[in-house]
Amino acid sequence: MAESLLHLNDENFEAETSSGVTLVDFYADWCGPCRMIAPIIEELADEMSGRAKVGKIDIEASQSVTAKYQVTSIPTIILFKNGEEANRVVGVRDKAALQSLMEEAL
Repeated sequence: MAESLLHLNDENFEAETSSGVTLVDFYADWCGPCRMIAPIIEELADEMSGRAKVGKIDIEASQSVTAKYQVTSIPTIILFKNGEEANRVVGVRDKAALQSLMEEAL
């Protein structure tokens, strides 16, 4: 598991995403595509450490945040900049695509 990967939930979500650039993976343990993208999310967390944050939030354990951002399909990846949604992708993406999203926001 990536040391720099944030484990987000309803309680810490606002604080962790309020400043800077944060890429958040909305996932569930039972979701096959979510498991496919998990290693990419972990790599990005390590590679972007110090420049941007990367986190995961379990949609079943954190239903308030999931509802607030109207996440209806997973994986959904939302890029936050200073607490505001800056971009969103739904479904599996390759590492280059996600890295590009983050670079554009920095």
